[in-house]
Amino acid sequence: MKYRIMYLLWGVFLFIFIILVSGFVFTIDGFTALKSYGEEPTYKVYALDLPDTLSFAGEKVPIDSPDLRERLDRELLVNTYWQSNMMLLLKRANKFFPIIEKILKEEGVPTDLKYLSVIESGLENVISPAGAKGFWQIMRTTGREYGLEVNSNVDERYHVSLSTRVAAEYLKKAKNRFGSWTLAAASYNRGISGIQKKLDVQKVESYFDLGLGQETSRYVFRILAIKEIIENPSKYGYVFDDSDLYFSVPVRYHGLDTAISNLTIFAQKMGVNYKILKIHNPWLLQNHLNNRSRKYYEIAIPEKGHY
Repeated sequence: MKYRIMYLLWGVFLFIFIILVSGFVFTIDGFTALKSYGEEPTYKVYALDLPDTLSFAGEKVPIDSPDLRERLDRELLVNTYWQSNMMLLLKRANKFFPIIEKILKEEGVPTDLKYLSVIESGLENVISPAGAKGFWQIMRTTGREYGLEVNSNVDERYHVSLSTRVAAEYLKKAKNRFGSWTLAAASYNRGISGIQKKLDVQKVESYFDLGLGQETSRYVFRILAIKEIIENPSKYGYVFDDSDLYFSVPVRYHGLDTAISNLTIFAQKMGVNYKILKIHNPWLLQNHLNNRSRKYYEIAIPEKGHY
């Protein structure tokens, strides 16, 4: 009996050893949530081949100097191998890019500027430690300056369409100042006056010739890396079907210029519940809409059959 147990233990040990040495990978059907797409799941970390050419908003990106190549390589590596985050960005981009692209085109802004919203917020209505909010991380004073309503009852920084128009206005203002969409993008992080001061002191005209602090130095290269991966996902190892991506739910808009005393009751009258109403109208902060000024609002109501 003792020898049988010993032989059994040695057999188990030998089996495990062979697996580890050979790199053999096996899965049990139903035991993994990973989609294989006909391939065995494997994991290796590779260095990346940098693209030969890059452009942003129609402007050529120089990537011939060691400094610029290392900065690009860093952001490509970070975002390629932060797989869970990148896969979420790919899924959310499919949902929100059509909305953002349409508005940027209407505003005369190149659609490449949509990638700013990705690196600012990950396409979520987040709040920064400094108080910037929404997809475009707009500060309270900036939002009000550009016409957004921002108070304890309504915060239109959380309104994807309205906040995108504000971001577009800012970027056009910066482009008119610098003559470059790349510098305009950098100013979204550092401020128009901040970038101008750096250009004046260092006597250069391009973002790529500026010596900057780490955050702004990385900022445009983060945009470039996200753009490169989202536009070429399979090149960087991301495998999915269209059905894996997120999609926007069709909505209709209910216009009104009156107050709503109870959004829960209002939502029920619209055929949804309060949670669903908030998902599609995150700019409504409380369970009522004051509207003392009789402002006209359009409230998104999802079409039937999607919840």
